[in-house]
Amino acid sequence: MKPALVVGNWKMHGTRSEAVKLATGVLEASRRNLSVEVVLAPPFTALAAVSAALRCGAVRLAAQNLHWETEGAFTGEISVSMLRDLDCRYVIVGHSERRRLFGESDAIVAKKVGAALSAGLRPILCVGETLGERRRGRTNGVIARQLRVALKGLSKSAIEKLTFAYEPVWAIGTGKNATPEQIAAVHRFVRELLRRRAGLSARACRILYGGSVRPDNAAELAAQPEVDGVLVGGASLKVGAFASIVRSFGATAV
Repeated sequence: MKPALVVGNWKMHGTRSEAVKLATGVLEASRRNLSVEVVLAPPFTALAAVSAALRCGAVRLAAQNLHWETEGAFTGEISVSMLRDLDCRYVIVGHSERRRLFGESDAIVAKKVGAALSAGLRPILCVGETLGERRRGRTNGVIARQLRVALKGLSKSAIEKLTFAYEPVWAIGTGKNATPEQIAAVHRFVRELLRRRAGLSARACRILYGGSVRPDNAAELAAQPEVDGVLVGGASLKVGAFASIVRSFGATAV
């Protein structure tokens, strides 16, 4: 079984010096939790500095986004080769904020997944429903659509390289949290879709939960058999809080 994966998504927070200080603190705290894979996703401006800070440790580096073209006249964008040059191992794709605030369609997300895989990066593919969609009973339909488009044309071996993150949009940054039953139901649904789509075994891909993950609910999340890790937002900006979340998942691996 793959180790639990805890990803810190720093979003648009931190100067280079602040990012290095935070990354160094996380690296030191993570040395005592080797049973958990820890990944940090700083803003683009801090990737080089954080990459250097993490070079001699076990904490991995992720980017928060990418462009699907290898190069060209795409002002303000960043390519897979640029991310590889900075030693990024993972890249977050299709985060709800990218979909909701910046208009990324399922088709755009699919192109980004393909670009990441072609360059040897491991996409963390985010899926999830809005509160309105959940209230209308459309959760499974929305997630099925997002996955159908994102995985179209991918081989079984390519899909096995993906990590999935279920992030109910209504729980991100709101302090609300999906119940263990809601999370388990969606994770099982994703696993069944992957089985039907590519013949994957239940544990072939890790499925994370993301949505107001905090130290005070991390242990409950870690105790859920369907949760293979978490995608952490605000709580990843403080070493103590993030280290507590990592410890929660390390405890379940003992």
